Amino acid sequence: MTPAEALARLRLARTDGIGPMTFRRLLERCRTAEAALEALPALSARRAMPFRPPAAAAVVAREMEEVDGMGGRFLFWGEEGYPPLLALLDDPPIALAVIGDAGLLLARQAAVVGARNASTLGRRLAGELAESLAAAGLVVTSGLARGIDGAAHLGALRIGPTVAVIPGGLDRAYPPEHTELQSVIAERGAVVAEAPLGTAPIARHFPRRNRIIAGLSLGVVVVEAALRSGTLMTANLALEAGREVFAVPGSPLDPRCAGSNDLLRQGAHLTERAADVLEHLPTAPRVAPPVRRAAPGPMPAALAPLGTLPQAADQLLDLIGSSPVTVDELVRACHLSSAAVQAALLELELDGRVETLPGNRVVRSGLR
Repeated sequence: MTPAEALARLRLARTDGIGPMTFRRLLERCRTAEAALEALPALSARRAMPFRPPAAAAVVAREMEEVDGMGGRFLFWGEEGYPPLLALLDDPPIALAVIGDAGLLLARQAAVVGARNASTLGRRLAGELAESLAAAGLVVTSGLARGIDGAAHLGALRIGPTVAVIPGGLDRAYPPEHTELQSVIAERGAVVAEAPLGTAPIARHFPRRNRIIAGLSLGVVVVEAALRSGTLMTANLALEAGREVFAVPGSPLDPRCAGSNDLLRQGAHLTERAADVLEHLPTAPRVAPPVRRAAPGPMPAALAPLGTLPQAADQLLDLIGSSPVTVDELVRACHLSSAAVQAALLELELDGRVETLPGNRVVRSGLR
């Protein structure tokens, strides 16, 4: 990837309103991020809700220079070196900033996560599990939070490297008391962030951090988690991505264990020692996500010129309403080729008239 293309990709990643799905659609339509930036004004003119102005090139270039000065680098979706398991998600990050050994993101990983207000025994068990998993050759991944996450990182570091996924920018240690731990992980493992430098970790960033933890890992081990906690969100995201979920049983009298015990009722692997994880950890995701897109290839022959809609567009819009419908159903209903339907849907999505949902489904924009 050329420096100019890397800069263009990061500009799109830092542009409000352009998320992972829209980014991939733009690359499918325009082939490169540089071309997508040039096409944005014309695409915006066709939309009821225009795209926001792209992030300034000077600002993004300065961020790239600062990350490089910190000894870090960016990984972009679609390029060699991007974590393949993470790329299987429906909404993989467009860009990841990494300090440390980015190659660890390609290794077999198991996440160990849990409560921030963890018990002493919970922290001890998390550390022992992480140490044993690391000794078995796995990279232990967690979120660098207080409690279970911090204990898991420390346990793994007794044997080897660990990966920390943080909710803010690479220059914002969270919580503050883990500043030194984050520095150690950057030296001996890898610290990963999706948010730009300077971003403070706020509540809405944690779900995005959690999906990265789940997406990098073949399995997620939960040690103490309350009901409706961020830890359970990570476990649910792992299940949606076809990853294995493991849970350590806890006392029914301890609310910190209510969520992890509920995972066991739902079929999570009961976990008391690392051997319980190693026995069930697969070499690949158990169930592939419903939508997987590779890096952009040659432009499909059926793709319409910019500024026009395929003739199939009106016909498809008549078939798409407020309830999601699968692309396969649309192909059967309209008697068009799959390539023609895909080309029309791409144009309609960039036009802001339909939305693509997980499961290869589409829905009319603004009707849900």
